[in-house]
Amino acid sequence: MRKILITGGAGFIASCLAEKLLEDPENYLVLIDNLSTGLIENLPPKNDRWNFIKADVNDYRDISEIMLSNNFDFVFHYAAVVGVNRTQANPCSVLNDLKGFKNVLNLAKNSNVKRVFFASSSEVYGESVTFPQNEISTPLNSKVPYAVVKNAGEAFLRSYQKEFGLDYTIFRFFNTYGPKQSRDFVISKLLAKALKNEPITIYGDGSQSRTFCYINDNIDACCRAAYDNLFVNDVVNIGNDNETSILDLAKLIVKLTDSTSEFVFLPPLKEGDMQRRLPDIGNMKILLNRPLCSLEEGIKHLIDSPRFQK
Repeated sequence: MRKILITGGAGFIASCLAEKLLEDPENYLVLIDNLSTGLIENLPPKNDRWNFIKADVNDYRDISEIMLSNNFDFVFHYAAVVGVNRTQANPCSVLNDLKGFKNVLNLAKNSNVKRVFFASSSEVYGESVTFPQNEISTPLNSKVPYAVVKNAGEAFLRSYQKEFGLDYTIFRFFNTYGPKQSRDFVISKLLAKALKNEPITIYGDGSQSRTFCYINDNIDACCRAAYDNLFVNDVVNIGNDNETSILDLAKLIVKLTDSTSEFVFLPPLKEGDMQRRLPDIGNMKILLNRPLCSLEEGIKHLIDSPRFQK
């Protein structure tokens, strides 16, 4: 039996990862979350191969009792304060996540963990001047607290591997969406408004662009890295390479929902809303080994999902 710890296990991406990992009967999971942003309803259907513990990875007593009483093979460290508005409004809470890196890695190096998988972020690239954003050649230049903390987490992993031999894989997540995603994030927020025919707010002129990765593509790629022992002590961009402006995204959502929503343009965000995101996903395509879900197809999945039918 393979034992796996997922921190932030009640969050959007981590809970979807748990559901996928549970498809393998050889996996036993422990999910922990302090429920500051995670939701109990995100957790997988109950069975005897997973357990949820309400705990805070930034609290050494909480996480040490869990890790020392289990012999985990893999740790997926996905716990974090997330969301541009939330992280900008609560920068000290973001900095507290530095404790979690030290706690998890100190315990992992002393408890025979084979590899730690870390949910980093495209935010580490900051306002890039070269595209596509490559894991090796693109500088990491963001100064916002969320990105700085993610960058520090990457540095922790490299340092622990060099000094203690603790293996890792860093996933730099670009915008990922799916039915479980909080309404705080762009696609979920726009879709919820469109389905109710409510005004849709756009920051600036909407020309800022992103790429949007459907959750199944994210999860399948990350699981392949774990199962097939790929990209050990390496970094992988996890995203999509189809670039779309926020305004075009809003127009597509309105079209697909037959909505009568009108657009309301607001001043640009003062900080944290980068003008462009476009990852080099060559490594992810190696992992996925199949076509990625198109944006239109992914949005249709959301429209048809029970959570957006409520």
